[in-house]
Amino acid sequence: MTAGSSGAAGLRRLVRVDARDPVAVTAALEGALDGEGPAVLPTAGRGVTADTSPAASTSDSGGSDGGALQRVPADVVLVIETSGSTAEPKRVMLTERALRASAAATYARFDELFGAPGQPAEVTRQWLLTLPASYVAGAQVLMRSMLAGTEPVVLGDEHFTAEGFARAAGALTAERRYVSLVPAQLSRLLDAAETEAGAGPVAGAVARFDAILVGGQALPPSLRSRARDLGWNLVTSYGSSETSGGSLYNGEPLDGVKVRIRDGEVQLAGPVLCAGYLGDPRRTAEAFVEDDGERWYRTSDGGRLEIDEATGRERLVVTGRLDNVIVSGGEKVLLDRVEGIVRRLPGLEGAVVVAAPSEQWGQVPALVVEASAWAPDTPLPGVGATLLDARALAAEGRWRSVREATAAAGRAARPALLVIASSIPHLPSGKPDRRSLEDLVARLSHGGADEV
Repeated sequence: MTAGSSGAAGLRRLVRVDARDPVAVTAALEGALDGEGPAVLPTAGRGVTADTSPAASTSDSGGSDGGALQRVPADVVLVIETSGSTAEPKRVMLTERALRASAAATYARFDELFGAPGQPAEVTRQWLLTLPASYVAGAQVLMRSMLAGTEPVVLGDEHFTAEGFARAAGALTAERRYVSLVPAQLSRLLDAAETEAGAGPVAGAVARFDAILVGGQALPPSLRSRARDLGWNLVTSYGSSETSGGSLYNGEPLDGVKVRIRDGEVQLAGPVLCAGYLGDPRRTAEAFVEDDGERWYRTSDGGRLEIDEATGRERLVVTGRLDNVIVSGGEKVLLDRVEGIVRRLPGLEGAVVVAAPSEQWGQVPALVVEASAWAPDTPLPGVGATLLDARALAAEGRWRSVREATAAAGRAARPALLVIASSIPHLPSGKPDRRSLEDLVARLSHGGADEV
């Protein structure tokens, strides 16, 4: 019996695989692609749990099923659970067609961007895996490796360091070498390379990569500029689990991908789209719309299409989440836009802007920064965080710079609170844990505990 021995027409089993074991995830994914194995859900937990619950075998209604995994459509091979940094997690169902289309288009774009004249028709390709396989960027490294017929080098469970990266990169042997990073990882590599004056082991290891994909969140312009100065082959990636990972590189859609703007929202179409959300037909219907026989994914991101002066081609500029909005004193404020402005200021590339409660205005933007970035010479009392309001910061030159820059987004967009934290919590994907930060700001606003 094929399709993972589903035992039910048009359905296949779904198993949970420990994402910390990329070899096991690869083996399970290969079985799913062969049509004989079940679909794969990489998670942080150890072990493999098969769905054997009769009650779950045909369920598509969502909600709790007592821990059993639901069955999935027969063409689904991979399920990625989103991080849920700002909303409830979703389980994104990806088909073999979508994964293969994304991987093939990635290699085609790399060759277009970085291929040398006279290059051989067939080259060996290899990846360095630095991200968890439970996230689409990590799972796609495994998928692209399978398509290339090579094994990725795995950085491992260790805390990401530039030195560890350089050691792992030294194990790569293929002609073409690739890596997928989040901005925080790139920042650490840049810091180390610049300390070496661009001529040490870290700088040399990174420079050897034929393409360095950076995604997961917006890349601060300062990081892009620093990488360009070092001659690194940087490619910004825009996409999500729903699009099998990055579907636009450097703002331009991959082969087969279409992009449009409807009512200010970025919408994407093409063979890379997922099949929907497991057990959640309501949110599937909200996120995917059909127009003239073509299926479009509503990203909830704001954006615009513009002509790139350097290339003369149209590219997408993402302006921020349309659903990350507050109403402050009757005015709508797009927090992602405010955050993007702040991150362009020197030293604030890692700043985060979240909503804070306000008796007067309802909600206001709060700027969260690490103490080492805001005032590196002034130690933070204790190990938690401290909150300051705009009045207490009126004489602070750096705060005035923040307020002046963000005024371009509207009067209400100017941050009203500053939270200086010992550290900013991040999800395993590298994204800031916005839920934790909003909870922290709310506690501080009401005089509560300051643990981050």
